[in-house]
Amino acid sequence: MWKLIVDIFPYAVIFTIPLLITALGALFSERSGVVNIGLEGLMIVGAFTGALVIFQLQHLWTKHPIVLWIGLLAAALLGAIFSLLHAFASINLSANQIISGTAINMIAGAITVFLARNITGSGNIRIVSGFQPFDVPILSGIPIIGDLFFKKTYATTWLILVVLLVCVFVLYKTRFGLRLRACGENPQAAEAAGINVYKMRYMGVIISGAFAGLGGAIMMVTFAGEFTGSVAGLGFLALASLIFGQWRPLGVLGATLFFGFASTVANVSQVNPALQVIPPIFLKVFPYVVTLIALVLFSKSSQAPKAAGEPFDSAKR
Repeated sequence: MWKLIVDIFPYAVIFTIPLLITALGALFSERSGVVNIGLEGLMIVGAFTGALVIFQLQHLWTKHPIVLWIGLLAAALLGAIFSLLHAFASINLSANQIISGTAINMIAGAITVFLARNITGSGNIRIVSGFQPFDVPILSGIPIIGDLFFKKTYATTWLILVVLLVCVFVLYKTRFGLRLRACGENPQAAEAAGINVYKMRYMGVIISGAFAGLGGAIMMVTFAGEFTGSVAGLGFLALASLIFGQWRPLGVLGATLFFGFASTVANVSQVNPALQVIPPIFLKVFPYVVTLIALVLFSKSSQAPKAAGEPFDSAKR
């Protein structure tokens, strides 16, 4: 059993990282008061942008690591820009945020596949190579912990963990974080205190777009390697992780790690003899069934921002 956990855990961490950064982005958006279910579409935009930029640049600098980082940066930038559609509809036009997010998902999937087909002819964009896994010196030799956390790891894993720590600090230890959370709890009181609610909500949505775009690109450079027009529902799973983690960064970390592990078990069940005794359909639906159960159990004790999803009409208009 231990061998099975050691074999699976590094891959679970790899799968968790795109989920984690996307869910953290959604955390900023919802803490500002804007529900963003367009995470799936924003991840697709990021995956497309990252794959396209890396695909083009690798013809010039084959396997040069800087190409991968440029692709990640471009994905985050375009994800932020694309999220402005949702921000404008939700904040300025007071549109239904669920419908606006759904539109983002539909538009992103359609336009990226259209562009990919015109660029490559097939609709798929395959990158030459992504980040290579490595063992962390010294730390990988620690018994038990080293096998689980410091072997077969990626540079993006450590980048996102640093981003997680920064997010915790920003949300709870800075003026920006206090104002952002105030806009999601009581925007009228925040405005009375001199806070520009529209600006804070725009920033929350833009951060969610940048993080979701980055999450989609990280998929490309770690375990996917090819843009196919889909991110296999990871955007929705990230949203579920946000709810399961009760809108708190460390809670989101735990939820995404759980879903990452459960999804990895489902993906490797047919190649691991220890898991072949369990019908694959049970393992594949397990993360989603647990999500539904968790949502039911935590529905009454939900700590969602009180004004999340509610349009804000400034008294200063």
